[in-house]
Amino acid sequence: MDEKEREQQTGTTQEDKSKEEEQEYEKICYICHRPESKAGNMILMPGNMCLCHDCMQKAFDSVMGGGMDFSKMDFSRLSGMPFMNLNFVPAGNAAEMENVQIPKSQKVKKKKNAGPGFELKDIPAPHVIKSRLDEYVVGQDRAKKVISVAVYNHYKRVYAESIRQMEKKEGVAADQEEVAIEKSNILMIGPTGSGKTYLVRVLAQLLDVPLAIADATSLTEAGYIGDDIESVVSKLLTAAGNDVEQAEHGIIFIDEIDKIAKKRETNTRDVSGESVQQELLKLLEGSRVEVPVGSNQKNALTPLKTINTDHILFICGGAFPDLERIIKRRLNKTVSMGFGAELKDKYEDDPHILSHVVNKDLREFGMIPEFLGRLPVTVTLERLSEELLVKILKEPKNAILKQYIKLLDMDEVRLVFEDKALEWIAGEAIKRETGARALRAILEEYMLDIMYEIPKDPNIGEVMVTRAYLEKRGGPVIRMRG
Repeated sequence: MDEKEREQQTGTTQEDKSKEEEQEYEKICYICHRPESKAGNMILMPGNMCLCHDCMQKAFDSVMGGGMDFSKMDFSRLSGMPFMNLNFVPAGNAAEMENVQIPKSQKVKKKKNAGPGFELKDIPAPHVIKSRLDEYVVGQDRAKKVISVAVYNHYKRVYAESIRQMEKKEGVAADQEEVAIEKSNILMIGPTGSGKTYLVRVLAQLLDVPLAIADATSLTEAGYIGDDIESVVSKLLTAAGNDVEQAEHGIIFIDEIDKIAKKRETNTRDVSGESVQQELLKLLEGSRVEVPVGSNQKNALTPLKTINTDHILFICGGAFPDLERIIKRRLNKTVSMGFGAELKDKYEDDPHILSHVVNKDLREFGMIPEFLGRLPVTVTLERLSEELLVKILKEPKNAILKQYIKLLDMDEVRLVFEDKALEWIAGEAIKRETGARALRAILEEYMLDIMYEIPKDPNIGEVMVTRAYLEKRGGPVIRMRG
């Protein structure tokens, strides 16, 4: 059956199909990948390539040195200049575009109803978030509770703002008494190895949102050696598979934020301290950032995408090593000799001293007030005790012990740990002063010989790791198959 017969049977002509496709699809820019609905009318290039006006202007600026508005140029008199042999045609010129077919790769489906991307009922309640965090993270109950509420409020804000923007596009009059909800970015304070990074990783996994992790020590003021501030957004875009909409609902975790505290008594420009805090302000509050796709550096040949950070949840974490002393000094100032002596001693020995932190303490540490204002939710994590470290070894869904047990189970060997052995591992982790992150290093060290030797003998049925083996007073207990 040829095309004409098919058209007669269905009553649909090729012209009808083209119109339907035009209504269903919209063009996207070859460089920045923005659709026509966001970038404006496209410019049709040879080879059916579409470019938005912004990218075309950038191309002209890079070649001509800037200062020229390509849309006002008379191209008929500039045939000898670079790009002038391309003979491009504005997309709005229907007469010259009549017979041009744009490939599917340069089109995307139009969004029928530009909504918030999720429903309010889809946002998990705080108790649901915490209960799911409990499955993976042992201890830190207060921190998990605070984070759960902050995340819940953040995504409610995203939903409310998306609805407001949608109504604005549709011409719905705004409520004069409408309350603007501020961002609930989070500042996490806790000693090394207390689980800050792990908690954020689990949170992003449970919420199914892209996550980017950056180290504050690598960030510098724009123009200096190091990563500029926008690089953290570029990492998030990469984590989202270059999907702008997904990236704009993701999480950025900036670790070691205490390392960008402003330096005291310095005569040189603080390019990696206070200056970085200043440059992070707009990013934390919400701004539009142009980031390169698939590269860390902007240039004329690298596609750029614009990311709005307004809906991105920022979590900043750090150990703040001198903060405990600052808090104790402030608290002890309010305690006089005699009557308050017992209270003073209590503060000196308080294992939860970080929970008393206030913004004044953080300012004294070196964080500027404007920066702290963009991180309204403060979460403190406790130093992990030996008891908690033993629980971390055994209890979470993906506990380290469970991973080793599964590995040996694949060799049909049962792996058992003596309780005293677990206590020794936890104690050793505390000595190393790196908290939970030391657990895997210790286990890897002592499991190496076991995992190397066990596959040699198919008759081995069980291996027990004892404290004596860990203290190098003997080997693991091995039982052969019955």
